[in-house]
Amino acid sequence: MAEIKVPELAESITEGTIAQWLKQPGDYVEKGEYIVELETDKVNVEVISEEAGTIQELKADEGDTVEVGQVIAIVGAGGEANATSDAKEEAPKKEEAPVEEAPAKEDKKNRPIASPAARKLAREKGIDLSDVPTDPLGRVRKQDIEAYSNKPAEAPSKPSAQEKKAPAKKDDGKPVVREKMSRRRQTIAKRLVEVQQTAAMLTTFNEIDMSKVMELRKRKKDKFFDDHDVRLGFMSFFTKAVVAALKKYPYVNAEIDGDEIVLKKFYDVGVAVSTDDGLVVPVVRDCERKNFAEIEGEIMELATKARNNKLSLGDLQGGSFTITNGGVFGSLLSTPILNGPQVGILGMHKIQLRPVAIDKDTMENRPMMYIALSYDHRIIDGKEAVGFLAMVKDLLENPEDLLLEG
Repeated sequence: MAEIKVPELAESITEGTIAQWLKQPGDYVEKGEYIVELETDKVNVEVISEEAGTIQELKADEGDTVEVGQVIAIVGAGGEANATSDAKEEAPKKEEAPVEEAPAKEDKKNRPIASPAARKLAREKGIDLSDVPTDPLGRVRKQDIEAYSNKPAEAPSKPSAQEKKAPAKKDDGKPVVREKMSRRRQTIAKRLVEVQQTAAMLTTFNEIDMSKVMELRKRKKDKFFDDHDVRLGFMSFFTKAVVAALKKYPYVNAEIDGDEIVLKKFYDVGVAVSTDDGLVVPVVRDCERKNFAEIEGEIMELATKARNNKLSLGDLQGGSFTITNGGVFGSLLSTPILNGPQVGILGMHKIQLRPVAIDKDTMENRPMMYIALSYDHRIIDGKEAVGFLAMVKDLLENPEDLLLEG
């Protein structure tokens, strides 16, 4: 017999939630085969069986909270698996009527291969994975689930978890639906409240004339793509400008540890990415050593992993500063909340044509962007915060200077 335990996840993660059992009692598993998907505060993790055999018992149900080291399943060793299989094969001979559960178990053994994102989407939409057409390699992808759910002439699917819930009634008799928050959403809510309660958060604003960055990007984007096979976006410009400003204003790249200030001499910039499960902040490491193409490529890779639920815990840990871009959703101005324990976060916003005074006699319509720096006033003074934001503005309005700063 072998025990399947919740593995060590990360230093700061001690528990998770059973998102989905990939195997059921009676199913045979190979050594190294995935048997359960765990949802943690940050990412989803698939747990493997360390031994080949038959699932004897599941000790936790889907939705249960389990701790690191807790036994969640029992797997019978090879001999026990064979004995169990033989007993099941002989059972119908001793009974007058054959057992009708075998086909269902066979279906579970032959379930298609699917990514965690595809399985999660199928659960939300109440879709049986065995009903979804697979790709030529026998896999079900997230886009396959979406295509299946959008088919016009489709047999009624199973009700989703939300649809299964009977509307609760408020005191005034109005219908409502209660949904349990996902573990990730609970963690996001908890940490955002903690930051606002523990940090002396303040926000300062400025605006950037994006004309020169946009003109430079327009001239260079085709050659940039041909040379590096990645598109030249705005994030690499902002990341480089932020790194240069952090070098000049080091307390914006710090954190508080008890009664000490930890000044970080590295520049690992988190980039906020919105996913169906909530906001995540994967980290681009060593930005001071990377060129524009390397930064753009890594941001694209991390964003793709985030949306496909493929981020590892290492992708999310250890950032020293964060950039968030509400402009992609149309936000004109906002006050971003700190990503603790960091003490600074830069908010980008929508680029919009606005009239700008060129001199006392001339006005022009220019592509302008409001930027915001939220900071922890406990260790960052207003002078430093304003200076940091002004330097970011100056570098982006003179993007050639970024090459010198790099």
